[in-house]
Amino acid sequence: MARYDRAITVFSPDGHLFQVEYALEAVRKGNAAVGVRGADVIVLAVEKKSTPKLQDSRSVRKIVNLDDHIALACAGLKADARVLINRARIECQSYKLTVEDPVTVEYITRYIAGLQQKYTQSGGVRPFGLSTLIIGFDPHTGTPSLYQTDPSGTFSAWKANATGRNSNSIREFLEKNYKETSGQETVKLAIRALMEVVESGGKNIEVAVMTKEDGLRQLEEAEIDAIAAEIEAEKAAAEAARKGRTTTES
Repeated sequence: MARYDRAITVFSPDGHLFQVEYALEAVRKGNAAVGVRGADVIVLAVEKKSTPKLQDSRSVRKIVNLDDHIALACAGLKADARVLINRARIECQSYKLTVEDPVTVEYITRYIAGLQQKYTQSGGVRPFGLSTLIIGFDPHTGTPSLYQTDPSGTFSAWKANATGRNSNSIREFLEKNYKETSGQETVKLAIRALMEVVESGGKNIEVAVMTKEDGLRQLEEAEIDAIAAEIEAEKAAAEAARKGRTTTES
């Protein structure tokens, strides 16, 4: 293997590009991110590490706007994310200046995925060590969309998805519990999914909600704590009901 993981443009005999696989491993070690698409709202929730006491927590954001109607969350290397986000923002504005229409979510997803793929095929560079979840509303039809891209440059549309640390566990939870919801129920589902793997409840979660009318809104910590407490109460009630049934049956 050692001969084939030094150059990004060289395939191994069994068809692997090891540098791309190493980039995917960097994503798996990154903070978890969840995206859930509802009927009238799209939610991004990400795990955030506790910030040092003297650091301004507002300067560390993992959910950002690309345009008024499009937002992105990522898992992986933050420095790589900053470069990709800046390129995507410039493309959004360039597109608007050229055709006098806002970009569609699929267009900017294709652009980001194309950029990531380009960096798997060129000498003297390395792949972007991040995976992105891109959300937004179609500027023409108003349809909500959720896409994911990864370091290899592939992209796909989802109803709900997760990336980063423990993403498989979150995805299994979403597969069991997803149904198309609207409003607050969509927000609760995203936070519940992330709380499956995040300790300390709402304190270590960053959540942003996008609607067609209001665009992206970051939830305050107090709002997240209130929803997390509601979820914990529902879990406790369900557990008590289950124990009651078990006692009755025995």
